[in-house]
Amino acid sequence: MENFIDQTAKLGEGTKVGKYTVIEKDVRIGKNCTIGNNVTIYASTQIGDSVRIDDNTVIGKLLMKATASATTIEQQLTSTQIGDDCLIGTSVVIYAGATLGKKVLVADLSTIRENVAVGDFTIVGRGVAIENFCRVGSHCKLETNVYICAYSVLEDNCFIAPCVATSNDNYMARSKERFKHYKGVTVKKGGRIGLNATILPGKTIGEDSQVAAGAVVTKDTPPKKIVLGAPAKVWGDVPDDQLLENQ
Repeated sequence: MENFIDQTAKLGEGTKVGKYTVIEKDVRIGKNCTIGNNVTIYASTQIGDSVRIDDNTVIGKLLMKATASATTIEQQLTSTQIGDDCLIGTSVVIYAGATLGKKVLVADLSTIRENVAVGDFTIVGRGVAIENFCRVGSHCKLETNVYICAYSVLEDNCFIAPCVATSNDNYMARSKERFKHYKGVTVKKGGRIGLNATILPGKTIGEDSQVAAGAVVTKDTPPKKIVLGAPAKVWGDVPDDQLLENQ
């Protein structure tokens, strides 16, 4: 048998499915979609129209949680939702309870965990990892190998350069006290973070703030300011022609 498509699954007109693909019960796939080879789509996943899912990708994967995990918030997982006109690359893993808006691009080898929402027109680059309980706004760009830790919020129009790392545990897994203070990062509307920067737990990147390449952010950054260094300090103002309001 080349494919397994559960009899309760519904595929829209013009949708094409490659070889060795599994589509489980109650999956809904819209019109004119292209599903690649060796794709697994778990039960109850909802996929819009004109979506492309490339080879070896998994949609709706059940979560994995270690016994000692610091993620303590629990809630019932909803079905995975993929909006119209999304483009999902090869060997991507999108967990149950993730929601993608319309025209989202998720590049090869990326992971989007459970209870994550990604807004319309956002680009999730190659090898990006977005951990659980995160919200990513619309028109954002997360470039290659970005790591977004759990409980983080990125508002609209954020730019995150390659290899940016974020963190949420000041105790580095060595104290029960960490459970009281566990918090991701917040990037306000229009915030931009440069190549290889590191953002420490619970810090906020201000609206239209710019973090220079290689910076280590240990304090919240003011709006419309450039910060650089380790630890990062204010260097100057973001030029007017680079402010989101003037784009």
